[in-house]
Amino acid sequence: MTLDSTRLQRLQQTPLWDFALTLYAKPGVEAACLTLQDDAGLDVCEVLFHCWLYSSGLEAIPAALKREREQRRLWQCNVTAVLRGLRRDLKAMAATSESVKALRSTIKQAELMAERENLQRWQMWALEASDNKERVANVAEKTSDASKWLRKQLVISPHDSLSENRLKQLPTWLKSLQTLTCQLDPYQGAR
Repeated sequence: MTLDSTRLQRLQQTPLWDFALTLYAKPGVEAACLTLQDDAGLDVCEVLFHCWLYSSGLEAIPAALKREREQRRLWQCNVTAVLRGLRRDLKAMAATSESVKALRSTIKQAELMAERENLQRWQMWALEASDNKERVANVAEKTSDASKWLRKQLVISPHDSLSENRLKQLPTWLKSLQTLTCQLDPYQGAR
């Protein structure tokens, strides 16, 4: 199937960072993202990336996604998660020390900058593909349950660290995916 240029144009007009901030501010999304991050071990930046694509009627091509997913996970593990860990470790001490509170606030800003950088790298990956190396395609199947579509994007094979069976064992994760995708307006303006 040929890539719908209207969908790609819409994607290009909506920076991933802006999309992520808007989606994250919607009811229930922050809690759902934190559940997926802390309990399911998912990369929230990748979750938001797939939501961004979906909102324009696009999806990542799995074969193309594999290498970039690993690069983004390395960034999350080596940069963002380190900052998050420091911020969380300082929480108790920040309650009794103004200087630690200020330090924790600075680390929180650095964590946010690291997540923004990660989202920008996801966006560049999707939009800067050469003609012979397509990375996104039109959503192949229309589904009335966007959470199933998102789960499929995040769980590629049974050999991934988060297998389909493991995901099914935890209804909370599924509820979080549903909460998140209920806030999406699929195919806005790109029918």
